[in-house]
Amino acid sequence: MKQLFRKTNRLITLMLLLGILPASQIFAQKFEPTLESFKQYKYPNWFRDAKFGIWAHWGPQAVPRQGDWYAKKMYEEGGADYKYHVEHYGHPSKFGYKDIIPLWQAERWNPEQLMALYKKVGAKYFVSMGTHHDDFFLWNSKIHKWNAANMGPKKDVLGLWQKAATKEGLRFGVSEHLGASYTWFQTSRGSDKTGPLAGVPYDGNNPEYVDLYHPKTAPDDKAWLTKDPENQKNWLASITELIDMYHPDLIYSDSELPFGEVGRTMLSYYYNQDIAKNKGKLEAVYTCKLLKSEGRWVQDLERGANDSISPYPWQTDTSIGDWYYRTGQKYMTGVEVIQMLVDIVSKNGNLLLNVVQTPEGDLEPDVMGILDVIAKWTPVNGEGIYGTRPWKIYGEGPSTQKKQEKGRFGGLKDVRPYESTDIRFTTKGNSLYAFCMGQPTSDIRINALGKDSKISSQKVVSVKILGSNEKLTWKQQADALIITKPLKLPEWQVVTFKIELKGK
Repeated sequence: MKQLFRKTNRLITLMLLLGILPASQIFAQKFEPTLESFKQYKYPNWFRDAKFGIWAHWGPQAVPRQGDWYAKKMYEEGGADYKYHVEHYGHPSKFGYKDIIPLWQAERWNPEQLMALYKKVGAKYFVSMGTHHDDFFLWNSKIHKWNAANMGPKKDVLGLWQKAATKEGLRFGVSEHLGASYTWFQTSRGSDKTGPLAGVPYDGNNPEYVDLYHPKTAPDDKAWLTKDPENQKNWLASITELIDMYHPDLIYSDSELPFGEVGRTMLSYYYNQDIAKNKGKLEAVYTCKLLKSEGRWVQDLERGANDSISPYPWQTDTSIGDWYYRTGQKYMTGVEVIQMLVDIVSKNGNLLLNVVQTPEGDLEPDVMGILDVIAKWTPVNGEGIYGTRPWKIYGEGPSTQKKQEKGRFGGLKDVRPYESTDIRFTTKGNSLYAFCMGQPTSDIRINALGKDSKISSQKVVSVKILGSNEKLTWKQQADALIITKPLKLPEWQVVTFKIELKGK
C-alpha cells in the first residue's frame, strides 16, 4: 500500500509538471496514510453547520419486505428469513440472492421529488447507500456486473441521487458497507444440514457467481472485517472507483476505518482528491465507527448518542424503522425524531436519519406523516439548530440525572423518553436557545441561567419563543431564569426559547 501511495504522489507530481494540476494545489498531497498525518484534519463548516442529514438505506434487500440482512439470513437454515425464502421463492440452492436482484425494479422511485421533500423536512445533506453487505453496487461500476446500472432498475442510482441532491443544494454522501461483506456473505456457501436437500450446496458455491458472493474465506477468517489481502484489495479498488466517479462530500463506512494501512490509503486518497477538487480547500467528511476519531474523521454512533458534549463533531446514524423495508414495522414518531435531533445537536453532533423506502422506491403514508411533523417544526425552530454550537452544558432536567439505557454502538439510546422539564441548549453569537423537550405544563425554570449560577454569569436581556409573537413575562432570579408559561404555545411538542445574553 505504501507503493500505491508513492505512485499517487508521482502521478500528482507529473500532473504539476504538465500543467494539468495548478501549482497552487501542490498541497493536495498533504495527507499520508498514517494516523499521525490525519491529525491535520479540520472539520469543514458545512458539516458542522448542517446538523441533519437524510439517508436512503435502500437496495435489492428491500424486495422481500423482511427487513435488514435478508441476503445473509436467507441462507441460514431454520431461520425466519430462510423459511420465508423457501416458501415464497424456493430453496437457496436453486433460487438464491442473485435471483432476488432482478426483482428490484424501483418502478415508483422519483429522486427529484423525494429530494425536494427531504429539503422541506430540513435535511442539509443526503446520503445514498453505495453498496451494502450484499456486494450489490448502486453505481455503474466496472468492478463487476452486479450493479444497478446493469440489472434491477438499470439506472445509475447513485448518480441520479447525486444529481437530485445537487439541484436542491444539499451536500451528497455515500455509505459503504462492503468491508464486512467478505465474511458476512459466506452463508451463501453453505447447505442444509437436514431435510430432503441436505448437503446440496447453496448457489454461493457456484464459481459462476463468485464475483457477487466472494471467494471462500479461510476457516479462521470470520471477523466483521476480513483479513484476506485479496479481499482488502478488492475493497480498496471498489471504494476508490466510487470516489473517482462521484467525488462525494461524505463517505460513511459501516465499520471502523477498515483494514489498517489499506483503509488509511483510501482515506488519504479521499482527502487529497477533495482538496484538489475544491482548489485547495478540504471539504470532505469521512465517518466510521468504534474507533475514537481524535479529530481525524467523524466518529459515528449507530442507534446511539453521546452522553456529553464532544470536543469533536460526531454523528448518530439511525433509522425511523428497520434498516430495510419490513411489512408491518413500527416507526419512530416525528416528535421522537425532533427530540433526538435536539439532544444530539446540543452535544456537538449531527443526525443522519434513514427514511425507509418501499422496494418500489416511494414512501408509505405512515412515513410521510412522520416527515410532515418534522417539516412543520424545522422552518421555525431550525434557527436554534443549524449553524449553532454547544453551550457550556448540553442540558438540564431529569434526563441529565437519571441513568439512561445504552445505545447499540456507544453512548445512550437514541430514542429516549423526555419530560417537559428537560432542557437542551445550543448557542449562536449572543443567542442561547433553550429547548423544552416536551410542551411546558407550567412555568419554565432554567437553573443554569440563575444570577448566582456557577455555569453562567451572563445577564439575560430578552426572551422570546420561536413561532410565537406573544410577549413573554420572565425574571432572572438568583437560582434560575423563570419564564411564565405563555397563554398559547406553538402546536409542536418541542418548544424553543431564544434567550439573548449580555456579558461574559
